[in-house]
Amino acid sequence: MSGLPSLRAVILMVAAVLVVTAAAGGVVVILGDDLVKTASEPVRRKPTQRPQQPSPRLDRLVPTAAPVKEPVKEFGHGGPGITATPPRVLAIAAGAVPKSTRFALSGLKHVQKVIVVDAGAVKVAGTPLNLLAVDPADFRSWTPQPVADQPAVWSALARGELVADAGAMRKFGMILGAMYQVDGGPRLRVAASATLGLVGVDGLVSADLGRSLGFAPGVAVLLHGKAGKISESGVRKVLGKGSQVVMLDAAHRTPKQQQKPQATVNVGRPGSYLDLYRASATRCPGLSWTVLAAIGQVESSHGRNNGPSSAGALGPMQFMPATWKHYGVDGDGDGKADIWSPYDAVPGAANYLCANGAGQGGEKLRKAIWFYNHSWDYVNKVMGIAEAYARTYA
Repeated sequence: MSGLPSLRAVILMVAAVLVVTAAAGGVVVILGDDLVKTASEPVRRKPTQRPQQPSPRLDRLVPTAAPVKEPVKEFGHGGPGITATPPRVLAIAAGAVPKSTRFALSGLKHVQKVIVVDAGAVKVAGTPLNLLAVDPADFRSWTPQPVADQPAVWSALARGELVADAGAMRKFGMILGAMYQVDGGPRLRVAASATLGLVGVDGLVSADLGRSLGFAPGVAVLLHGKAGKISESGVRKVLGKGSQVVMLDAAHRTPKQQQKPQATVNVGRPGSYLDLYRASATRCPGLSWTVLAAIGQVESSHGRNNGPSSAGALGPMQFMPATWKHYGVDGDGDGKADIWSPYDAVPGAANYLCANGAGQGGEKLRKAIWFYNHSWDYVNKVMGIAEAYARTYA
């Protein structure tokens, strides 16, 4: 464990990260032998060792977008009454925030909820991680709905384990389920990964663990209210000199005419899976259609086993619903991104792979496939089947 850095250092580290995490994100949890994961960082299963042969003929397989009856109970929901109230503002104060200041913040126009938590930083192999220390019961509603709905996340916090932000996992190359030695402190297990939506925050720990790590008490403030309406200057005025304020709802504050239009992907409705994979691969320049076809074969045998899987993955490309919200696309232009439809799911998989560098080929491609399912055996299997498809349809 590093000693608690100066408050200014904490503030600077929080402010240094400028990329706002997506408000709705995936949840990946490893708890003992129980696996609950998304397509963003899963190990859904260990691939069965079989001959790597592409079967059946893709040019004879017709995709279908017929509705699939979803299970009565949706996967991953953690009990009734959990309504997410996402934070619009994150602030780090110069010292512990007193009750009078909390009341003043709650009195600001458009502010509906206020919470104050502990904050600090630890170092793992010299790499600083900025963390919030929270009470699971109090903080649950301050996370995106898919995270709030996942009880395993909050059980992990209660056990004194680390819930890492998905962006921090990728940035620092952390592995789910692994133990990490805090410099000069305890070993922490990364029990879950979730998109938290908090700029500059690399993860969550429990309030008890935060106290043992020497975190600064009551310096982190989160405010919820109408998106884009809370006054930044008002928050700064109440918190006083030395406070750092980050507007988490920056996207809602940008004039609509300045926002970039969302990229569209239209592959139409090809008459065969072969044509669908080829069309979808154009979504990611440099990505071979054979990789998409290989993933489609491994995941659902080209739409013949659409799930849900034991982990809750759905559709022909086996996306977790939370991951689909971020990477899913409307591939056939019908106005809806449907996780069950191959015309949306296959280009959605291309979109996800491309976001992880698949179009660059080589080791970047292998790593992108590894992100699809955290297993090098899975990567080798997909690459083997892709090579077989390339030979078959050369």
